Amino acid sequence: MSEIEKELPDEEPAAEEISEDNIAENSAEDISEEEEIQEEILEDAAPEEPAEESPEEKIKALEEAAAADKDKYLRLLAEYDNFRKRSVKEKLDASDNATAKAALEVISVIDNFERAVAAECSDENYKKGVEMIYNQFIQVINKLGVEEIDALGKEFDPNLHNAVTQIEDESLGDNVVAQVYQKGYKLGDKVIRCAMVVVANP
Repeated sequence: MSEIEKELPDEEPAAEEISEDNIAENSAEDISEEEEIQEEILEDAAPEEPAEESPEEKIKALEEAAAADKDKYLRLLAEYDNFRKRSVKEKLDASDNATAKAALEVISVIDNFERAVAAECSDENYKKGVEMIYNQFIQVINKLGVEEIDALGKEFDPNLHNAVTQIEDESLGDNVVAQVYQKGYKLGDKVIRCAMVVVANP
C-alpha cells in the first residue's frame, strides 16, 4: 500500500448525514426562538394589574355610590308619593262625580215639589204633607254634601249663575242678581247646576 493511501482516513462522513444533523440543529434553534418570541408577545399582551387604590380613593368611591343610591331612592319615593296622591284624587273625583249625578236626579224632583209648595191649595193638611216630603229631599241632598247656591242679592258670577234676562233697577246695585228662576246647587266647590237668574243693571 502506498503512503498516500495510508494517510487518507478510513471513512468520511457522508454528506447526507451531515446535512441531516445540521437541519436538526437548525430546527431546534428555530423552535427555541419561536418560543421566546411567543413568550414576549404574551407578556406584552397580558393586562397590567391595576394599581391598588388608596383608602381615601376607596372611601370616595363608596361615598359616590351611596349618594347615587340615595338619589335614586328619593326619586322613587317622590314618584310613589305623586302616584298615591293622584290615585286618591282620582278616587275622590270619581266619587264626587257619582254623587253629583245622583243628586242631580233628586234635584229635578225637588224642583217639582217647590212648585207644588208654591201653588195655592185649600187643603192645609195636604200642603203640609207636600212640604214635609220636600224637606226630606232637602235633607237627603244635604247629607250627600250638596248645598244650594246663594244667589239672590249677590253679585252675578258666571261660574255660579246663568243669566236668562236682565233688568234696570235703581234700587239695586250694578250686576246684582235680582231674581232666581231656578235654584242652583253645588257639591263642595263643584257646581252641579248653575242658578238661573235675572241680573239687574249689568
